[in-house]
Amino acid sequence: MNIIISNSSDMPIFLQIKNAIKESIYNGDLTEEEQLPSVRSLANDLKISFLTVKRAYDELEKEGFIKTIPGKGSFIAPKNLELIKEEKLKEIQDLIEKIYEISKISNITANDVKEIFKIIFEEDK
Repeated sequence: MNIIISNSSDMPIFLQIKNAIKESIYNGDLTEEEQLPSVRSLANDLKISFLTVKRAYDELEKEGFIKTIPGKGSFIAPKNLELIKEEKLKEIQDLIEKIYEISKISNITANDVKEIFKIIFEEDK
């Protein structure tokens, strides 16, 4: 697992770790039941406090992405495809709301935006 921490980012380090692990789950780099590095091991690798890694792991567990077994470690939880889909739909919704605001301010019509989407989706075929 390759996690890169940016000290110049406005995003807290625990969120950078959490998001990197979630992204690795989404793209299949981390698979169900795969063991994550221990909190202390990952903290040592990243040269950060183990409390920061613990916070990231706690949040991932609370959201259902990992499970922790006392004395054994943390593992990738079985994928809840509905949970992943809902999260991605929320992400898309947020981006579409931003597109809407930009188009409203710029006097760009819904048809113009639909045409852009149509072109993008046709290129994907």
